[in-house]
Order: sequence, then structure tokens, then C-alpha cells
Amino acid sequence: MADVGTLAWDTVAVAPTAVRAPDKLPDLLRPDLDIVFVGTAAGLVSARRGHYYAGPGNRFWRTLYEVGITPREFAPREFARLLDLGIGLTDLSKVAPGMDHQIADDDFNLPTFEEKLRAYRPRAIAFTGKKAAGLWLRRRTSRIAYGRQRPRDNFPEVFVLCSPSSAARRYWRLNSWHDLADWLRTTRPWRF
Repeated sequence: MADVGTLAWDTVAVAPTAVRAPDKLPDLLRPDLDIVFVGTAAGLVSARRGHYYAGPGNRFWRTLYEVGITPREFAPREFARLLDLGIGLTDLSKVAPGMDHQIADDDFNLPTFEEKLRAYRPRAIAFTGKKAAGLWLRRRTSRIAYGRQRPRDNFPEVFVLCSPSSAARRYWRLNSWHDLADWLRTTRPWRF
């Protein structure tokens, strides 16, 4: 299990109680991950607390459990424990927190994100919303379907999930999350 008290800022994670910059969350990445969840940027509550998907009403943690990706519902402060299950976390913007429409285009670093994918080589990535997926796929969100995407050369499998954010509640559907969980279970035995 990852020692959450000694994880490094920019490579894996940082101790959840450590003092941190108010505008970014550490990557939770390492080699041999099954899935990396990719957000647009840390929400304001997440950035302030230093935990992924920590905003009130965010469905991320509950959904992971509901669809069978995790054996129990984790609390946001336990995010580093996901490494034990082969799960990683990152965002396309590591320099500015906020809602998708509040992040400037210059704050997204796609080349660095792609370098991380090449370095860590997860089996799949799952964008937790169409905005992040659209930026990386270079497509309008209206042209992106939820679920598994067409493969890109030399990259892992790609899934686009309904955003778990409470701000996107009117678009909420579990189907794409179930599709990801089914793919994970059928392509390799799950870790728990």
C-alpha cells in the first residue's frame, strides 16, 4: 500500500494533511495502473482540501463503489489508497482550480499530460467529463459520445464518463461508468 505520509508532489501524491499550494492537486500516478481518471482541473473545494473530488454533492467516490470499481466507498481524503487498486488520478490543468468554464485555455498542459501517459502507460484512461475529453481529443464536446472511444495510436484505451460534479447533475447517467467497470472486469481480473 502507498504510504500516504511520504508521497511526492508531482509524481504520485502528497500527504493529504500536508500544506500545499491552493491551486493544484498532486498526480496519483505510477507504472502498471489499470485506469487513470482524468479531470479538467481541481474544483475549488478539492484544491482547498487537497483531495480529489471533494466538493459537496460530487458523485465520484460513491459511483466508483456503486459500479464495482472499488470494494467500498472511499472518502476523498483517502484518494492515495486507490493506487492499491490499480487506479490513478490526474487533471489536465495543474495550475488553476475551478469549474471547467473558469479555467483559461493556457492553463491546460496537454503535452505534459501525454508525456505522463507515455511514461506510466496505464491500461486505460477515463475522462470524468466531456470538457477534459474534448481538449485532449481535440473535438467539440457535442461530438463526443459517452463511453469507450476509438483507439489512438500508442495510447491506452479511452473512456469518456458523465461528470460526477454536482454542477453537471442534469446530465448525470451511470451507463458510461458501468461500461468502464465492465471493461475493466472482462479485460483483466480486478485487484480486489
